[in-house]
Amino acid sequence: MKIEIFAPAKVNLTLHVTGLREDGYHLLDSLVVFVDVGDQLRLTQSDQMSLDVMGPYADGVPTDASNLVWRAAALCGLAAGIVLDKHLPNAAGIGGGSADAAAIIRGAKQLGYHPQKPITSLGADVPVCLSSEPQRMAGIGDRLKPVGGLPDLWAVLVNPGVGVPTPAVFSALKSKSNTPMADALPLWKTANEFCSWLGDQRNDLEAPAIGIQPIIADVLHTLFDASLARMSGSGATCFGLYPSRQASAVAAARIKANNPGWWISEARVLKG
Repeated sequence: MKIEIFAPAKVNLTLHVTGLREDGYHLLDSLVVFVDVGDQLRLTQSDQMSLDVMGPYADGVPTDASNLVWRAAALCGLAAGIVLDKHLPNAAGIGGGSADAAAIIRGAKQLGYHPQKPITSLGADVPVCLSSEPQRMAGIGDRLKPVGGLPDLWAVLVNPGVGVPTPAVFSALKSKSNTPMADALPLWKTANEFCSWLGDQRNDLEAPAIGIQPIIADVLHTLFDASLARMSGSGATCFGLYPSRQASAVAAARIKANNPGWWISEARVLKG
């Protein structure tokens, strides 16, 4: 039996770092959404595990048991032949490997296999990626609450092709205990209202990431015509939110023309 699964990119619209546990894990408060751009996986049940990686971002992706996709299948007790068609840049702050791992868990469940250990062992972003719906993610990624009522949103995602090691970004963060979002999120009637509210929120990792890779500031500048521009996750991908698909298409074409070596993608925010 062959199953095809889509692994949508994750975007942290907000990312507040609210504390540091004694075990070294950071506490977060983040509004997470997913978009209609991502990786594609094919899963075929087999007597033994195998992983083939193809696509524009296949270079450097491991094809052994160190890959999160392989580990996710093993966590479910599933042996399968897996093909990963990689369209998202690696280590880019948009979920990549975590979204792929979550997709494998969804596929395994279709075959009657379920995780035999906590999926947080695969990383803090895997639980939020399981549903691919807007969620508020708190704690170390283990406290999830669905978020409804989002307006229609279009985005342009931009990655300049540089790596930003997540541990280095957290280490460079000066304040480890910052204010979370309000306990109750507002009701947004329009995209303008939503973007205005977002403008009062933060990604606390943006400044330290720019300190490590100053080109991130250049990426944000290219999104000058967005209703809101911000970095996602620990970088280096940034997003701009636009009021219409046409506006996002115009912005994406402009940025591509001026930066042919960057990864640039138009996207629609998935509302569940």
